[in-house]
Amino acid sequence: MPRVVLLGTLDTKGREYAFLRERLLEHAVDVTVVDAGIHDPVGLVPDVSRGEVAGAAGADVSALAAAGDRGAAVTAMAAGAERVVLDLAGRGMLDGILALGGSGGSSIAARAMRALPVGVPKLLVSTVASGDTRPYVGAVDVTMMYSVVDISGVNSVSARIMANAAAAIAGMAGAKLPDVDGRPLVAATMFGVTTPCVTHARERLEELGYEVLVFHATGAGGQSMEALVTGGFVAGVLDVTTTELADELVGGVLSAGPDRLEAAGAAGVPQVVSLGALDMVNFGPRETVPPQFEQRNLYVHNPTVTLMRTTAEECRELGRAIGRKLSAATGPTALFIPLGGVSMIDAPGQPFYDPDADAALFAGLDETLVDGVEVERRDEGINDPAFAEAAREGRKREFAAYHGFAGDVPDPQARETFERSKLSRRELPGVLDHYRRLLALRRRLPRDVRVEAEGQTLTMRRGDATLVVDFAVKTSGLFG
Repeated sequence: MPRVVLLGTLDTKGREYAFLRERLLEHAVDVTVVDAGIHDPVGLVPDVSRGEVAGAAGADVSALAAAGDRGAAVTAMAAGAERVVLDLAGRGMLDGILALGGSGGSSIAARAMRALPVGVPKLLVSTVASGDTRPYVGAVDVTMMYSVVDISGVNSVSARIMANAAAAIAGMAGAKLPDVDGRPLVAATMFGVTTPCVTHARERLEELGYEVLVFHATGAGGQSMEALVTGGFVAGVLDVTTTELADELVGGVLSAGPDRLEAAGAAGVPQVVSLGALDMVNFGPRETVPPQFEQRNLYVHNPTVTLMRTTAEECRELGRAIGRKLSAATGPTALFIPLGGVSMIDAPGQPFYDPDADAALFAGLDETLVDGVEVERRDEGINDPAFAEAAREGRKREFAAYHGFAGDVPDPQARETFERSKLSRRELPGVLDHYRRLLALRRRLPRDVRVEAEGQTLTMRRGDATLVVDFAVKTSGLFG
């Protein structure tokens, strides 16, 4: 039987939730009601009380009610609702979630919904669903339904809307997942000025048996990609276009937030990263550019998009930030640096060609990158076909250094290589987590430690000290 969580403020919407609960039971759905209000519930006894929800956020519901601060109450109950909903999902008690409300109730429910993995059905009936929904939806699959009338009682109009919502979530929660072909997924980021690079790489990866999901780097695009990475959908990331970081730093309109470029590293997902479109910050029509930027290098990309060239100082800080993020990654990480330009218009004769700014970007990277990140510097611009092929060839050279291949070097981009290289938790319990810990440890080594491997000999150098380990020696001994 599908399990649906009803989340809402029962002190103001209790009768409406009672109606929803009855409709869900008619669809043979198991219902768990979570109360996110701060006063006594009306018309319905919840399964998870308002005190439990407040307590999950470290708050006292009586104190919230006595304080009379609506903003503080909404914030606390939203935090508590998120934790309660995640706990229910973790215990297998949630196949879908349904909520209804005005702006306050929608804020509480939306925070809990956004915390759930992509693919879990999420439906929010709201009075604000016909306006700007990004604050509620974020970058995940929250479905919003406009309530048409205010959510105040059950009437001929609201009854139909709520009945439709109950039928929709019951259907989604009980739907059978379709069969898929099982191809490994690679997530890629693209912008108009990096399209040739990403298109070439996508076509090659598809030839090799991968399914490539391309995300437009518009803020929401980067957030959506990272939500899928966090949800465990993606086997690898080709993050060519990291331009959203420039908007976050400078104040453009396409920021993906301060956590951009961290999901793959935190999840241990292999990632190949580049510096696509870090030469630009995005604004709307020319007249919308903030006055403090009027003297900057501006380029009207089209009537609705104006681009602004990043300065050398901004580029250096972007390089430092990217270096810090990649250095913290717990999975295999490679950075490809296009010395010939980071976008289509960062080339000789183009409006954003600025070698000094690009040099500052590369210098900033060098300040914060650790040795555990593989770095390849390419003379080409980012859209040169040779640059798109560089990752494949670079991995092949890396494989060739392993003597176990005996001259038969596999294609590092081939699907067969991917399948043979996967670690199985079932067959090798704990091995995957062990390797992730080793990778994390490698990234914590001091930057002045140099590690070299040749044949069966491992050499580590730091300053005047050298440690050599010969794995071919079968007897223990020191210096012979």
